[in-house]
Amino acid sequence: MDELRSLREWRADVPEPGAEWIIPERRRLLTRIRGRGRALGRRLLAVGAVGAAVTVAVATLRPQSPLQEPSAPPTVVQFDSTVVLARAAEVAGRRESAPVPLATQWHYTKTLDKQPNSDTAEPSEGWQRYDGMQAASFDEDGRLHVGPEENPLDADDDDLTPQQYDAKLRELPTDPKKLLAKVTGDRHWIKGAREEGVPDSVTPDDIRAYHVIMLYLSRYGSMPPRLEAAMFRALALIPGVRIEQGVSDAAGRSGLGVWLEGPGDAQPYRRYEILDSATYRYLGMRMVWLRDDTHPGMPEPAARKGAVWSTALLASRIVDRPGLRG
Repeated sequence: MDELRSLREWRADVPEPGAEWIIPERRRLLTRIRGRGRALGRRLLAVGAVGAAVTVAVATLRPQSPLQEPSAPPTVVQFDSTVVLARAAEVAGRRESAPVPLATQWHYTKTLDKQPNSDTAEPSEGWQRYDGMQAASFDEDGRLHVGPEENPLDADDDDLTPQQYDAKLRELPTDPKKLLAKVTGDRHWIKGAREEGVPDSVTPDDIRAYHVIMLYLSRYGSMPPRLEAAMFRALALIPGVRIEQGVSDAAGRSGLGVWLEGPGDAQPYRRYEILDSATYRYLGMRMVWLRDDTHPGMPEPAARKGAVWSTALLASRIVDRPGLRG
């Protein structure tokens, strides 16, 4: 992995997302997240589908105490993203192929979520049948509860069943440029869900493509190897993709932090999607506030400089029945 140590000058060509799409997407995401007990793997789908995951924590965090001292910034080691992503494509392309899941099989996910004001990471695990008709989880007494999906999907929903995601994924070409064009032009990702009273908005192409590819990479349970390799190569074509070493997820696992840089660092936070430095599998997310995040009408910042919100995807597997963990 010596090639990862070479550094190059970076560009900042990606336009920063504007309020005209951040505000409605934040409202949509909050509506979807409240009241749902689904595993993070499912929540990642809804977040990635609209390409606005960076806004969720800002709207949901409790203000931190003014007396809290910000944590010291970590030592940053920046890698050449072109070199890293080329290596990731090589490794992914050599994986063993997995069979296409059956409609009656289940997608199992196990996750951790660590909020900025918490010292512990909250675990969650669950099963969703591949056709989306049933979901399962353990209750507080350790009993497995299997029932119908909590919120049935409809034609106007931006969420899809695992089977529908799998079908959409397998339609993607393995040529990186064609894959990027397909993702960018997919009407499903452009429009997303409809919500009464919220105007239609369109995420900038580069930002949307980045988030959709990261969404697919987080669902690695049935990813075809050649397609996963193409996704890493497509990421290398997106201006502003950056990679840093030593970024930790909610489980404390250190990996490669991938993030999308915009001009002028307009956002008060940086969101990393974390990859294992050896296997390049998706590990989780880490959001770090670079300065106080203030909003009009709020007496205290939504989050203070140094605050961290992180998640960890501990398992993403296809199993034959609920209760199995692979």
